[in-house]
Amino acid sequence: MKIYDKEKIDWSNMPFDNKALYLLLVPIIVEQLLNSFMGMVDTMMVSTVGSQAISAVSLVDSVNNLVIQIFSAMAAGAAIICSQYLGSGNKEAGNKAARQVVITVATISVGLMIICLITRKPLLQMIFGQVEAGVMEDAQIYFLFSAVSYPFLALFNAGAAFYRASGNSKFPMKVSLISNILNIVGNAFFIYVCHLGVTGAALSTLLSRIFNMVVVFCFLSKPRQVIVINEYTKFRPDMSLIWKILAIGIPSGVENGMFQFGKLAIQSTVSSMGTVAIAAQAMTNILENVNGVFGIGVGIGLMTVVGQCIGAGKKEEAKYYICKLVAIAELGIIASCLFVYAITEPVTVLAGMEAESAKMCLEMVKAITIVKPLVWTTSFIIAYGLRAAGDVKFSMLVSTCTMWLCRVAMCIFLVKVFHFGPMAVWIGMFADWTVRSVIFVTRFLKGKWIKSKII
Repeated sequence: MKIYDKEKIDWSNMPFDNKALYLLLVPIIVEQLLNSFMGMVDTMMVSTVGSQAISAVSLVDSVNNLVIQIFSAMAAGAAIICSQYLGSGNKEAGNKAARQVVITVATISVGLMIICLITRKPLLQMIFGQVEAGVMEDAQIYFLFSAVSYPFLALFNAGAAFYRASGNSKFPMKVSLISNILNIVGNAFFIYVCHLGVTGAALSTLLSRIFNMVVVFCFLSKPRQVIVINEYTKFRPDMSLIWKILAIGIPSGVENGMFQFGKLAIQSTVSSMGTVAIAAQAMTNILENVNGVFGIGVGIGLMTVVGQCIGAGKKEEAKYYICKLVAIAELGIIASCLFVYAITEPVTVLAGMEAESAKMCLEMVKAITIVKPLVWTTSFIIAYGLRAAGDVKFSMLVSTCTMWLCRVAMCIFLVKVFHFGPMAVWIGMFADWTVRSVIFVTRFLKGKWIKSKII
């Protein structure tokens, strides 16, 4: 089967040559890598406070990850809409869409912050049930600061998406690098100097997210940018554009939301296994995020590339770039999985993990290292390309079904019936990746996704 028609591709006028592709992808990958490594360092610093503290942060981060994925979906909608307008040569429409994204993201994130602040205690109790009193107390403190940071995080993600949509991924990377360094310095000061424990870690994260948002929007106000955001008093809602943004953002948000709800259901199961299992699962999650950052970075870049191709009407080029970036992502995933497995044991030692938690973590990372290179790339990277073309409903349905039928159901079944430990989480995850891979490869080869239209 011919995946794309080489004769229909204008090789002399490709939207992204190798250099442009390199300049787009590398900063995104570096940014994702830095975020993951800094997250790992952050967790290691919190773990020195004690198992109670890291357990509390782990539980709240399960909720935070749900919110982050919703914001990422909105940012993806922003990137795709703006990329397609810029690819079609309509810079003015791209700027108009960006202003509507700001209105939408600000409204949703502030509303979500208010809801979480009002319901944080009953929400945590409802999700995680009866956990140790000290863990719940720290979790409520961490959740308070996290909720306040939501609008800043959401707006930074949107601002970074505007830069990436125009092909400039270097600037968001620089801002993220500085922010991560400030976060680590803040952690050291608040935890070790001020002895604030979980409160110190949460406060440092809040300040770094405020920094991110302020810097990005200060630079977006400068006229030399491809997308310019200024004169906020003149912003007026344009419902036709907002609906286009939501048409991408809502399915992606539902997909990501269901993904995180599934993880919360799993986390609730893990939390019943005790502090040792929670700590092992928390560290394994962080390490798995690290070995996936290369692929996630490629996927984020792919949305800009495919979005501009679709906007310019270059459908064969869109297919070509999906194939090319899947291959690049696969090589990166293999290398990063091997690297993470090599550093797992030293990391658990540096983190001061209890011996039993460290052993559990090492076993789970070993399984991930074997399975992830086989099925992860085709289960996720192709989906980024399909979404960029506007085929978001299909991705939402597939991802939601595989999450609940494979990952969640299998995990709960293995724990409740066969009394598995946290390894049950990853067995369900592997099943999810495998089924997704088969479905998305089939969808891509059939080509129906290319007929989707946004602008």
